[in-house]
Amino acid sequence: MKLDDVINGYRITTQPTNAGGGKCMWAFAERDGREYFIKRFLDPKRPKDSSGPPSRSARIRLHACEEFADRHRHIMAALEPDQAGGGNLVLAQDFFCEGSTYYKVTERIDTSNLDSPHTLSSGKKSILLKTLGHSLRQLHDIEVVHGDLKPDNVLVQKATVFHTAKLIDFDDAFVSGSPPGREEIAGDVLYAAPEWLRYVQGEEGTGPQLLTTASDIFALGLLTHLYLTGGLPAFPDAHDSPAEAVNAGAALVLDPRLAPGMRVLIGRMCAVMPGERPGVGAFVSALTPESCELGPVAAEPPRRPVRTEPEPAAPPAGEGRSRLRTNIGGSEPSADGGGGEPRRRSDSARTSRVRINWS
Repeated sequence: MKLDDVINGYRITTQPTNAGGGKCMWAFAERDGREYFIKRFLDPKRPKDSSGPPSRSARIRLHACEEFADRHRHIMAALEPDQAGGGNLVLAQDFFCEGSTYYKVTERIDTSNLDSPHTLSSGKKSILLKTLGHSLRQLHDIEVVHGDLKPDNVLVQKATVFHTAKLIDFDDAFVSGSPPGREEIAGDVLYAAPEWLRYVQGEEGTGPQLLTTASDIFALGLLTHLYLTGGLPAFPDAHDSPAEAVNAGAALVLDPRLAPGMRVLIGRMCAVMPGERPGVGAFVSALTPESCELGPVAAEPPRRPVRTEPEPAAPPAGEGRSRLRTNIGGSEPSADGGGGEPRRRSDSARTSRVRINWS
């Protein structure tokens, strides 16, 4: 794919790049006077046609390609534009294979994005989150999992007075309970659900049937905390993601400024077990300006001062005594010398999209 190439009738109008595209190249294109966004998948690649019977490796590659194409076409058929409604799902217009390579095309849209949704008023936050919830409900009502819900895949844009959320990038969507194999599934570890992490790690008892629409709810809980407060829930430094933390039995620390009802809601959405999370309908129903209001930070109780006077001189030899060292008002030091405090992630602290291959 190069500038000015014509691929299946789409003329490439910008220099292709893979910036932010993971295992894809993308560019803008034009066809019949309309502008498009075109994505070229770097994997999988169809084997070349041969006159003789295909080799075993070619059959394996062909099977993987057919599964890949079937999944994309199934999701496209399930998300027909007239079924989606609301205009907040940015859907694929075309999907095809040319040569050995697969391509997906969407209409070119305004990709401007508000980087700091937490600075909006509580009323505008509630409307923003409602539009995101409604978009996700349209997927869940037809048993489709987005599969990669994170800030990069939500465009927060101003529409007249209010801000709305456009949901994009359905490349990793799948039917609830029927995800790609653990060697093929993709996503962002930071926003992944606990069962997703257990699944890709091949943990015994975590089969594909556990990856359902509830996996999106975990990510939606994290996004809600981010959009309301400007950061993700805090979790212990020993873990690399919220999912890893809750799988280990650690509690996520929610921002104390959140309204009590919102704290309960986000806590349920980020439960370790999928069955304990509420549906997206309950999430939307709970959103009000009052529930999205942040309260003041509670003042910390005063701490006793730490003793700073020099310690008494050591007693003369023979006059042994025991000595108790205390840490008044401080935290117990951890094994690595740190305070052991949970870390809080800001909206800029994101991991990149990863594809895990455990084979």
